[in-house]
Amino acid sequence: MERSSTCFPYNFSLWFYVSLVLHHFKECFPALKKDKMNIIKILGSVMMSAMLMLSGNILTAQSTNTKPSATERMTPPTRDPHTPGYVAATELQDGAVPSPDSNGNFIIGPTHNPAPETKEQENVPQGTVYKFTMDSKDSKIYPGIAREPGTFGTVDSANPARLIVTTSHPAPYTRRVEVYVPKQYIPGTPAPFIVGADGPDHLLFTTLDNLIAEGKVPVMIAISIGNGSGDAQGSERGLEYDAMTGVYAEFVEQEVLPLVESKCQVRLTKDPEGRATMGGSSGGSCALIMAWYHPEWYHRVLTYSGTYINQQWPYNPATPHGAWEFHEHLIPESAVKPIRIWMEVGDRDLYNPNVMRDNMHDWVAANENMARVLAAKGYHYQFIFAHNAGHVDYKVKQQTLPEALEWLWKGYQPVIK
Repeated sequence: MERSSTCFPYNFSLWFYVSLVLHHFKECFPALKKDKMNIIKILGSVMMSAMLMLSGNILTAQSTNTKPSATERMTPPTRDPHTPGYVAATELQDGAVPSPDSNGNFIIGPTHNPAPETKEQENVPQGTVYKFTMDSKDSKIYPGIAREPGTFGTVDSANPARLIVTTSHPAPYTRRVEVYVPKQYIPGTPAPFIVGADGPDHLLFTTLDNLIAEGKVPVMIAISIGNGSGDAQGSERGLEYDAMTGVYAEFVEQEVLPLVESKCQVRLTKDPEGRATMGGSSGGSCALIMAWYHPEWYHRVLTYSGTYINQQWPYNPATPHGAWEFHEHLIPESAVKPIRIWMEVGDRDLYNPNVMRDNMHDWVAANENMARVLAAKGYHYQFIFAHNAGHVDYKVKQQTLPEALEWLWKGYQPVIK
């Protein structure tokens, strides 16, 4: 209906023009009826004029109807790590990364070369990767939703921190899962593991091959879980990753891990010291959400460009600012939890990428705030500010992932029964 009403004025003028030309053609027809070539030329001109005007009108109509895409993002500004209010940090030599033995805040870049451990190495045992899918119809926890394409939401006029989404509805999905089992795994033994969001993550698998062979991390399993599709408010991925509850961790515990054990013929440790989570963007905030709401399951967290901002949907009055609540209220006002966390953010990370203007959509400020409150509470953490880096920057991940994983697993001692 919208397209018809928009195009009608242009179509009316088009057909008026064609009718006018045809009327003059009719008047001239007696003089031209013996000249077939002139008739053909006039008809050709009429048709060409009609086609040109129609194409112009269609383009005009499309331009009139085009709405800004929900995924359109403004170019983020480049932030200075020495901005007042940011945490004091140690600036490393270009190309260097922090020691896996150090805690605190560090500045790296602008050069980001891949670490050797992220590449396949000769004479290094390679693990086996198992693959399977999970359908929404089989899930009791996440039966599936989706936001209609080309839509987003509107800001609540009474609360600028709340987004109203009316275009989300039930929808099926198929989720990919890939499981890395190292060559050194002894069947039947309980293994430590890391759960990753937005899988599959083949860089993680290759890096683990090398780090395990070097003895820098324990012989661990990696479970790389695909999201349920979409992004942000109203989507399945948003529901899974951005909600400030323990539901996603419960989904992993009840629906994913049993499948991993049965399909891959492995045993997974129940010891939270031997369980880690990781992810980038909303997958990063999800990694912390899993450990925060279920510290009895997870003690180790690794995040790239963590979405510690206000992106939760549906609205939850208990945490009205979504993951921004971590550094605004939850961490400062709660007893210290047994969580060890590694974080990274890029100097060109996201800034106000959608219609929300609530001062809670700056990824750099959010991660800087996280570092500040974690330090104040005495958490074991390492925070990286990367020069010359965007959102979940792949080059930065190639450079830092080996050190991040080694730092993350410091102090791990397997439970022997």
